[in-house]
Amino acid sequence: MEKSKNIALVAHDNRKKDLVEWVEFNYKTLLGHQIICTGTTGKLVNETLFAKLEATEMIDKEIILLKSGPLGGDQQLGALIADGKIDLLIFFWDPMQPQPHDVDVKALLRITVVYNIPTACNRSTADFLISSHLLKEKYEPKIVDYSEYINRITGME
Repeated sequence: MEKSKNIALVAHDNRKKDLVEWVEFNYKTLLGHQIICTGTTGKLVNETLFAKLEATEMIDKEIILLKSGPLGGDQQLGALIADGKIDLLIFFWDPMQPQPHDVDVKALLRITVVYNIPTACNRSTADFLISSHLLKEKYEPKIVDYSEYINRITGME
């Protein structure tokens, strides 16, 4: 990971307000990084960031917008993680509301563990991640070598 991180922001409908408040509070830090969002969340984050900027400030990077989660955005994000293009995930998900794409959500959270991506699923954890000194430094995460597992499953040694 370079000093400037690729940060994915995602929120379920009942948590979008929480994420927008979090972005408002942390916008100066977020502006130093590339932001990737799914669907409606991205539009809200974009509006929030531009509303916080003064006339003299400019964003040098556009927010990357993916599809809405239920329309494949979670899977797009998972592919970006597998390709090494996401450094950190902030995902305010709603544990009290069943989602039509629950399997995609579970797969996304699983892939963050497989690729050792720092992941926040609530505001407190997001606050800890964004305030970490590691956010501003180059960082080399340790990736688990799954080749032994793959060889065992495929019967190839």
